[in-house]
Amino acid sequence: MKKRNTGIIFIYATLCLLTQNISAQVLTEETFKISKTLNIIEEFYVDTTNISRITEKMIIEMLRDLDPHSTYISAKDVRDMNEPLLGNFEGIGIQFNLLRDTIIVVEPISGGPSEKVGLMPGDRIIKINGEQVTGIGISTNGVRSRLLGPKGTTVKINVFRRGAKDILDFTITRDRIPINSLDAAYMINGETGYVRFNKFAATTDKEFREALVKLKKANMKNLIVDLRGNGGGYMTASTQLANHFFADEKLLVYLIGRKTPRQEYKSSGSGDLSSVRLVILTDDGSASASEIVAGAVQDWDRGVIIGRRTFGKGLVQNAFYLTDGSMIRLSIARYYTPSGRSIQSSYSEGYEKYIENYTRRFTSGELMSADSIHFRDSLTYKTLVNKRTIYGGGGIMPDVFVAVDTSNYSDYYRTLVRRGLFNSFILEYADKNRSAITSEFKTFDAFKTRFEFPQDDIRAFIKKGEEAGIKFNQDQYTKSEGEILMVLKALLANNIWQTNEYFRIINEKDNVIAEALKVISDRNRYNKILGYK
Repeated sequence: MKKRNTGIIFIYATLCLLTQNISAQVLTEETFKISKTLNIIEEFYVDTTNISRITEKMIIEMLRDLDPHSTYISAKDVRDMNEPLLGNFEGIGIQFNLLRDTIIVVEPISGGPSEKVGLMPGDRIIKINGEQVTGIGISTNGVRSRLLGPKGTTVKINVFRRGAKDILDFTITRDRIPINSLDAAYMINGETGYVRFNKFAATTDKEFREALVKLKKANMKNLIVDLRGNGGGYMTASTQLANHFFADEKLLVYLIGRKTPRQEYKSSGSGDLSSVRLVILTDDGSASASEIVAGAVQDWDRGVIIGRRTFGKGLVQNAFYLTDGSMIRLSIARYYTPSGRSIQSSYSEGYEKYIENYTRRFTSGELMSADSIHFRDSLTYKTLVNKRTIYGGGGIMPDVFVAVDTSNYSDYYRTLVRRGLFNSFILEYADKNRSAITSEFKTFDAFKTRFEFPQDDIRAFIKKGEEAGIKFNQDQYTKSEGEILMVLKALLANNIWQTNEYFRIINEKDNVIAEALKVISDRNRYNKILGYK
């Protein structure tokens, strides 16, 4: 389905991961009380107990009582959490999907070890290191655990390939595989570039710089930065991105905590994009590091924020590793935008109320009307150049609000989405038709311009839904037909090409991007929104 966060999202975004030695901390009377309690339970409790589980539950509840973003992460989950932010993992380098209990290669990662040995999209992996992996009910985690491993080690796989006479054998040497934070980068019209980030990782600035080379060669004059659904990541990656937009030294964000002295992060003054017209796209899934970028751009009247109110996460976490490899991410400071505003949503009434206040956005009408959003007078601030009114607390309010477009939605469409029919249909469709499509459409541009699903294929999609228990409704299908066919085509493009091509199709009917293009292409309107005469 669409790669956007349209549901309820609770974001534990890491602003900075710094390992500290917890053993250096002073042991207190309270520390001994906790340890003594656990010892008493283990020695004398009437029934057998799991002290490890009790300890983890105690830590989780204790941290939750502090604030919504201080959290405990088990040793098993630490690596999975860090990999996307570190920007790499070690394995064979494929994107895969499970189709009817079979591992299908969607795409070998460019430059990775699987591509180098000749693995191809559509290949079916039937054995890994001699173990049969079809028909055993293997899970995604099961595939990952078999294919991931230390750099330099090898994994042997047996592959069925359509058209090949025999089963193909590959021995692949695992290597370090990049994880991209940049989903898309392309010229959305003759003078406007578009980039979309899914997170802020260690590789974000490098990815952005590489994308800029191509965009500048295409004579980019304006830039749309899409941070919708971007839950954050490394704070330094967000300040590196913001640095591109300022020609002189500007405060971008600062941190203060009870044990954390004020730390300021400023632009270097060498911004290579300081003269472009800039639009930042946000929504309720834009959090922490995304809010740092949006906050700095808005506070300095540097660009126009378009979309919907951001999540509202203004707490900074540090990582403290425990003896078994598990981790506590503890809030150690608050960050503030250059104007001095904190955008952290209130959690004074506790964790459950905090979550409730966030989810209320989806029922209060906020996604449809800016008038449904109310800020306290005490949270009013002024931008630093043109003294426009802006707000702190509970996220960043965009300069231009754009409501959620539900005009093509229907219950039938939503049910297809919930049941995962789009992805499962396209996975099978691409597997069967890949060669025919790439033969007829030599380039993505040709596919984007000319490809349409034949009526037989549309009927096959509807039938697949009915087989899954989704009753066809002609009126609702008619209402959602444009959206359904667009999403199917975008997912097919993503399967045959890359994520960039997915967004090149999806974005054409995106009402937020349509508004962004109107604003960024009209110098007078752009300047008026920012308060320039």
